[in-house]
Amino acid sequence: MSTRPPLEIAVRASAVLGEGPTWDAAAQRLIWVDILSSRVHTYDPATGRRTTLGTEQHVGAAKPRAGGGLVVNLRDGIGTYGADGGFDWLRREAVPGRRGNDAAVAPDGSLWAGTMRYDEGAGGGTLSRIGADGSHTEFLPEVTVSNGIGWSPDGRLMYYIDTPTRRIDVFDVEDPDGPVVSTRRPFAEVEEGAGYPDGLCVDADGAVWVALWDGAAIRRYAPDGTLDRVVELPFPRPTACAFGGADLTDLYLTSARVGLGASAPPLAGSLLVIQGVGQGLAQPAFGG
Repeated sequence: MSTRPPLEIAVRASAVLGEGPTWDAAAQRLIWVDILSSRVHTYDPATGRRTTLGTEQHVGAAKPRAGGGLVVNLRDGIGTYGADGGFDWLRREAVPGRRGNDAAVAPDGSLWAGTMRYDEGAGGGTLSRIGADGSHTEFLPEVTVSNGIGWSPDGRLMYYIDTPTRRIDVFDVEDPDGPVVSTRRPFAEVEEGAGYPDGLCVDADGAVWVALWDGAAIRRYAPDGTLDRVVELPFPRPTACAFGGADLTDLYLTSARVGLGASAPPLAGSLLVIQGVGQGLAQPAFGG
């Protein structure tokens, strides 16, 4: 069950809090963020080309838009960058002591975006759905560290992590073309001492891959919630994972250096990739 497959450096970096890898199928590139450095990074594995976009606020996530550009989950709300680089607020809601965290695009093109308090105060965060038209629905009003979000291959299940619970939860999606989600229940639980679940992705088999903060590992849970694979890593704080590459068979991993000080391993903060580890799902772009 526990393996150490070849781990390659996609981008050697010293990200303070690298997060949110997302494969942009239209541009054939990987998008990821360094939250606390207020930067959005891109990486083209075919050419090695990299870009960096500085944001004016801490940026929890960045996802591609259907018409080009990016949607970003910032400290004070949701913003968009056009294909020309111009910025606009889609929804601005500044709450002192709170920032945007992980986000994901649902099969219907809506953005599900989480928030958290900087001090990680219990119940200080939220999970909301932002429609392509900018409409806003607060789905979970009292979470602590809103993190990984993903959908089953048929769109009928939504997975979600509130990190301190040590659980991956699952919801039924009653209408894949709309916001109706219900029946929250545990899908899998990370035992004490193994780290905390952070970002996740779902593969073509319906299995859930999750990064374990302070667990130095990525885990794969089968569709029935059974742990069936553990990928050991040479740094303690992997943050999220996503399938990418032309055939969606390469697993990209973000990582963090925050809190590690001088003891941070050399690869902490870099973007890593494990080639040929599974088969991912194409991710939709935000419709707005």
